[in-house]
Amino acid sequence: MTSATRRPETPASTVPTRLIATDLDGTLLRDDKTVSDRTIAALGAAEQAGIEVFFVTGRPARWMDVVSDHVHGHGLAICGNGAAVVDLHGGPGAHRFVKVRELVPDTALDVIRLLRSEAPGTVCAVERTFGLHLEPGYPLMHMEPPEIVSPAEKLLGRNALDADQPVLKVLAFHPAMDPDDFLTVARAAIGDLAGVTRSSPSALLEISGPGVSKASTLELCCAERGIAPAEVAAFGDMPNDVEMLTWAGRSYAMGNAHPAAIAAASGRTAPNNEDGVAVVIERILAERL
Repeated sequence: MTSATRRPETPASTVPTRLIATDLDGTLLRDDKTVSDRTIAALGAAEQAGIEVFFVTGRPARWMDVVSDHVHGHGLAICGNGAAVVDLHGGPGAHRFVKVRELVPDTALDVIRLLRSEAPGTVCAVERTFGLHLEPGYPLMHMEPPEIVSPAEKLLGRNALDADQPVLKVLAFHPAMDPDDFLTVARAAIGDLAGVTRSSPSALLEISGPGVSKASTLELCCAERGIAPAEVAAFGDMPNDVEMLTWAGRSYAMGNAHPAAIAAASGRTAPNNEDGVAVVIERILAERL
């Protein structure tokens, strides 16, 4: 499920929302990475109304403590842009993987070599289920120190120290290219070998297994629950949300969203710092009265 063509929105009055799928950074979270009281209340009210809430993010599972206190009994998150589904019920530090859609290490290495060829100066990091490992020269821009610093050939080798852990995604950084230009070059170079997207304001790409995206994993989870696209309301702000915003029956780009997300969504809401997700959830709940 990779199409970025908007389908006609189903009238809200005829298809009640059964699931809310929301991105985190730049969407549900404010810029200071907090969840506002209004948003916490809206999530709780949705749960009480029988609407399931999924957090759908590029973050790895270990960065999900920021919302663990606000899952209201649902406790599921799609992490790594669709590479993993994580059960948050255990609380901070006790998250459990329930689905993993890995990037085969040999494919990851092929992708890195293509990027080096088409965009010289690219440096990469490898995200496995329980740790982030960097190439020398990759900037320290993430929430944690790396566990291993080594060339990609060693990070992805069969004898790597963590070779028993699935690769969830590769992060590719370019120090000089325009972010959208880097994305265009990478997609042309990589083709169908892997999925390529971005969510950072810098030239940082996120590379997943072929066919893996927020949308494709959300689609799998919804099918398991008998939930149709028309019954889903989705929220996002960056190119890595485009497929999800396209797939959902109702979708909203934040007031602070990237133009690609705005084009993909069926509607817009207020910026993340003005509780745009809560604004729409309150409206959805009012429609039920």
